Amino acid sequence: MNKRTVALLSALGVLVFLLAWEGLARSGIVPSRLLPSPSAVPAAFLAEVRNGQWQAMVMASLSHYLSGLALGSFLGIAAGTAAALSPVFNALQAGVVRMLRPIPAIAWIPFAIIWFGVSESSAAFLIALTVFWINYFATFAAVSSVDKDLVELGYAFGQGGLVPRLFKIILPGALPGILAGLRAGLGQGWMTVVAAELFGIPGVGMRMMEASGLLATHIVVLYMVTIALLYGISDFLFVRVQTRVLAWQR
Repeated sequence: MNKRTVALLSALGVLVFLLAWEGLARSGIVPSRLLPSPSAVPAAFLAEVRNGQWQAMVMASLSHYLSGLALGSFLGIAAGTAAALSPVFNALQAGVVRMLRPIPAIAWIPFAIIWFGVSESSAAFLIALTVFWINYFATFAAVSSVDKDLVELGYAFGQGGLVPRLFKIILPGALPGILAGLRAGLGQGWMTVVAAELFGIPGVGMRMMEASGLLATHIVVLYMVTIALLYGISDFLFVRVQTRVLAWQR
């Protein structure tokens, strides 16, 4: 199928989903306070925009999301590259990685509060943790799988030093895998944003908790849709950049 057909089918799927949701909400089978209809979301959006809540919550979430995303991505890529290139470093950190990797970011919430207080720094720390592991493993796998013949060729052409070998051979060869990790981190970062804000940090997660406490489920759905749209926009932009960066592969 061509791209246009895929896009049309995707839009059709979304439309069918929304119509089914609207029909279920209007049928009365489920109380509206438990399952608001999609048609209730635009009014909730206008109300939140008028009182300034939506803009404030979105900007607050974007602030610590972008900070955590940048920090976690950079450290994950750096650590993954170092582990893949240095057998000694890989052996030293392998046990620590196996010990820490299974611990979810939300388990670090008590320490985040103790270390940083109830602040944006706490949320950024939790997001960075989530994004770090995704980029670490993606980069480790990508760098490890770079064709060894390319490295040998680099030696033959005088690129045997670590820095020229890293930036002219290894990282360009591993770039598709590294970018795949970055893209995965975009989505996982948004999932952690909500969890990080549940303990009182201003943002979409905190607003969702406030609304759920008042059974204002239409507002909860509004911010769920907001997160989906923010991720969709960021993913679309990232794919455009990725396509340009990897144009040499075509």
